[in-house]
Amino acid sequence: MIISTGTASGKSLAYLTPAVASCLDGGTVLYLTPTKALAADQLRGLRELRITQVRAACFDGDTPFEERTWIRQHANYVLTNPDMLHRSILPRHAQWSSFFRRLRMIVVDECHGYRGVFGSHVAQILRRLRRACARYGAHPTFLLASATASEPGLFAMRLTGLEMDEVTVDASPKGSTTIALWEPPLTELRGEGGAPVRRTATAEAADLLADLVLADVRTLAFVRSRRGAETVALSARAKLADVAFSIPFTGTPPTPHRGNLEPPRPAPQQAANAFDPSHGASTSTGDDKGARRTTAAPTGDVAPATDATGASDDTAGTTGEGTATSAPSTAANSLTWAVPDHTDLADLPNKIAAYRAGYLAEDRRVLEKALRQGTIMGLATTNALELGVDVSGLDAVLIAGWPGTRASLWQQAGRAGRDGQDALAVLIARDDPLDTYLVHHPQALFGQPVEAIVLDPDNPYVLGPHLCAAAAEIPLTENDLSIFGTTTADVLDDLVSQGLLRRREAGWFWTKRERATDLADIRGGGGAPIQVVESSTGRLLGSVDEPSAHTAVHTGAVYIHQGETFLVELLDLEAGVALVSAANPDYSTFARDITDISILATQRSHPLGPGTLHFGEVEVTRQVVSYLKRRLQSGEMLGDEPLDLPPRTLRTRAVWWTLPASAVAPLAEDGIDLGGAAHAAEHASIGLLPLFATCDRWDIGGVSTELHADTALLTVFVYDGHEGGAGFAERGYARATDWLTATREAIASCECDRGCPSCIQSPKCGNGNEPLDKRGAIRLLNTLLAAE
Repeated sequence: MIISTGTASGKSLAYLTPAVASCLDGGTVLYLTPTKALAADQLRGLRELRITQVRAACFDGDTPFEERTWIRQHANYVLTNPDMLHRSILPRHAQWSSFFRRLRMIVVDECHGYRGVFGSHVAQILRRLRRACARYGAHPTFLLASATASEPGLFAMRLTGLEMDEVTVDASPKGSTTIALWEPPLTELRGEGGAPVRRTATAEAADLLADLVLADVRTLAFVRSRRGAETVALSARAKLADVAFSIPFTGTPPTPHRGNLEPPRPAPQQAANAFDPSHGASTSTGDDKGARRTTAAPTGDVAPATDATGASDDTAGTTGEGTATSAPSTAANSLTWAVPDHTDLADLPNKIAAYRAGYLAEDRRVLEKALRQGTIMGLATTNALELGVDVSGLDAVLIAGWPGTRASLWQQAGRAGRDGQDALAVLIARDDPLDTYLVHHPQALFGQPVEAIVLDPDNPYVLGPHLCAAAAEIPLTENDLSIFGTTTADVLDDLVSQGLLRRREAGWFWTKRERATDLADIRGGGGAPIQVVESSTGRLLGSVDEPSAHTAVHTGAVYIHQGETFLVELLDLEAGVALVSAANPDYSTFARDITDISILATQRSHPLGPGTLHFGEVEVTRQVVSYLKRRLQSGEMLGDEPLDLPPRTLRTRAVWWTLPASAVAPLAEDGIDLGGAAHAAEHASIGLLPLFATCDRWDIGGVSTELHADTALLTVFVYDGHEGGAGFAERGYARATDWLTATREAIASCECDRGCPSCIQSPKCGNGNEPLDKRGAIRLLNTLLAAE
């Protein structure tokens, strides 16, 4: 069964009731979650029930070793994550035999997080789990919980390999939420090609967080990176420290406006000093390049939009079918509020903190408790708090940058107003094609069904390592082939030919001394890992999968580990080591590469306008040639440093489109640079694909050429950045018309003249974003989509 309904709709109660009942009947329950924070929150809720027969415990990387034996022998409700299941529980299934024999239910919470390559790995881990259960005579019920998703039953079936019923009707009560789309202003800085640069989303989030906390609004700020979360918290604390120093207050504390977003009216002498006016929202909703753009879409107590499958769209009930309205001047200036008369202004900065992975478990629990109790009024966090953690009582949520999917957006926005009160959610756009498109086209968000979740468990580069792990756990037999999918027999033959498995009459066996689980890096891209070592102490900090090492730990890269920042002194690929030293640079780094692509096989094709759309297998040769240095606060480019790294070859899947010479000849006659036009269209289409394929732009790549060797035509490729493919390009092929139409609109609606990071420039372009032709890209896509 999969329950796919909105935030705070009661999913936890739906699985907790039968799970606790199973424990009372003498059974056991296994609870899987993507994050430690959610497991800790669920454990707290279980213990608050005070049911002595339920012996619940977390079994994750934070669990002390002395407690692990007790958990294996005595716990009947174990909360863990796919990583521990993969590396610890399944390889040692014999030690868990008593638990497995009595296993009645497996709860897979927040399962919409299992997408792409990570989701494909988790799908195979769940199949291995089913084998281990069957070994001990157990056939537990799978109960999945997810935020609103498109086709949840089909997704759950691909994730578990089992037939699924689905529950999608959400009748839970909700307060209204106002969603604001916030575009940072353009700065005086200039980037590549003289393109204008916007103020960063993290800098805007820090200002807004300080403003909201100062107005006594309990706020959660979601930031995409650990470093970003720390930066937002530090900047907001610094602003509050300035306010505490500069503003004298007397008077009676106002009545708290918890759950009421209408702030107290400022006294005249307070309003003048409350904030720097440059940090408030501009009242302009026109094309003033120096102004922030804010678009507010109020949501009310109406039924959420429903797609054709009956899946509820968790938009908190957008009114007017998502028609966005420009914020009036009073709303636009609503952040210029009076500062409540706190008993101790000097304590203001302590009301803001950061929360992310890498903190000690006890520190994370303290922060979660402080946020619930109101001791902390503002928390800057990574998506570690996106999933299901009960932080009721929040008034506002800031989202610094598009979180990747509509499901994640509504999930993060749903953190506010969880106690049924009205709430505010602000999406702050990054200087990025997709973010800019969404700010200018709110109809792409509101009233739209959420995305289908993409994963490909049959990817041989995912399936192979898990077949080895399964054989090491319990030798594989012919009866197991159906569990792992239709391609299992072919992959097993390859593994035998590689010497990784040995075929015997009884089945397939793992015969090596190494741990088979080390073959699968479930959150990375596979390959032999690169060890990250601190040069001054020899301390092993962690590891990076080999495909990512060229971009993440190249010489000169800024590397962040558990909140500490390091500079990479040397990347030695032969030794498998990256030497780093502690540093605190004021810039970030972005690797850039050059790419060649060749077509191995075309699996599907169909006409698209005067051209043709294709999907198939390709071989991509990439070589990282340099890296950019950008200032953290402003995004200003500080330099482009060369690198000398060997090329890497990737066999993957791609979607590509071609146009015949007859279609592009009129463009060339009009003086359009066809190569620059294709290059610009490629960049923008990579930026917009995540809106249709539930991926990040860093999960995909692209190549464009005026005349490709394999097609002899103008060709634009977009490919999956993972070995064997991850399903993103295939999704692009299926949604090509919508995807490319949105790409054209994103370029055409951008207010720059010649192209900028908000439309056609890419932060990872190996050609220094040259040549690019914005006008030509629009003409090229118009030509391609003319018949559509």
